Amino acid sequence: MQIDIHSRDSIETLLQEGFPANTAVISFYDAPTERNYKYNFFPQSVDYSGKTERVFKIALHDIAIMEVGEYNLTYETYFPEADDLAQFIYAAKADGLDIICQCEYGQSRSPGCAAAIMEHFEKQGISIFADFRYSPNQMVYHKVFHALEKHSKTGGA
Repeated sequence: MQIDIHSRDSIETLLQEGFPANTAVISFYDAPTERNYKYNFFPQSVDYSGKTERVFKIALHDIAIMEVGEYNLTYETYFPEADDLAQFIYAAKADGLDIICQCEYGQSRSPGCAAAIMEHFEKQGISIFADFRYSPNQMVYHKVFHALEKHSKTGGA
């Protein structure tokens, strides 16, 4: 299973120039906030129609643990989709699919997710943290990694 990281811009180019076959996508996009609405900005995920049916879309703030309170969240309530995402990842792996992790800039949420997947399955997640191009979101990393570990022990139950 190959894991790739993309920004919105690079994935839109890939969608136009030739999206790879046998690929599932984990697509992070900005969660709506009052500020978004104030400036008439309405975050949306990338449209993968006609390219792949296997897309897991997640509206998620790109924040650190010390910022969760500013969004009326806690560590426990941040990213409640993590268990469902673990199931999606395991299903993609079982079906022999590669995975693209995509977020707005391809620097934080998607690398955090990719690192967790790589650490869980290959013990190679550190390679993403060591790559200067990325600044993996540590909460995303921990949430995905723990969900994958839990799934492997319980079969998703």
